[in-house]
Amino acid sequence: MEPLIRITARAAVLARDNVDTDQIIPGRFLRKPREPGYHHWLFHDLRRRADGGLDPDFVLNRAADPPPRILIAGRNFGCGSSREGAVYALVDAGFRVILAAGFGDIFRGNCRKNGVLAAVLAPEAVARLGLLLAGAPEAPVTVDLDACKVSLSGGPVWPLEVDPFTRDSLLAGRDDIAMTLAESRAIDAAFEDALDREPWLDQGASSGTNLVP
Repeated sequence: MEPLIRITARAAVLARDNVDTDQIIPGRFLRKPREPGYHHWLFHDLRRRADGGLDPDFVLNRAADPPPRILIAGRNFGCGSSREGAVYALVDAGFRVILAAGFGDIFRGNCRKNGVLAAVLAPEAVARLGLLLAGAPEAPVTVDLDACKVSLSGGPVWPLEVDPFTRDSLLAGRDDIAMTLAESRAIDAAFEDALDREPWLDQGASSGTNLVP
């Protein structure tokens, strides 16, 4: 996982509260295998009109070069089901940071596991940042995870709410698998200690017998 320390990029503002994971990626697309391409279904239904055509007023339907890597949303972003595909779609679309006035808990955890920072901004900060970007959509936003701050070029600075475990994981670029592997020596030592105390465990492991009733 690539470390995230500080990023300066264009931001997209999705001025909505309670955007659930079915709006981020509709459930009918979740049968797709995890491979590059999930971005095709990001906000699939939100970004379309009733006739199926793209809505030119939806923020991600507007041409942007370079494309945004930061998403700014309202309260309770990522609520609803626990589908990890919602994060896959955001990752494949290039987003590395999501700033919102609140998150669904499971969605926020899934973001960390996929190298995405989901950080809480005070509602008034979200509103102010959205207003400033409406007048200057190309203005770069800087998210400094090391300092837990977000700023707009030439503008104000706001504090980020990030729990220490998420902050440390993303700064180090360490996902759950990497965390486990980092403890491999301790795991091996614990296993050897268990064999010393209960050697019959090794016989069961060697024979392929399931020792768990």
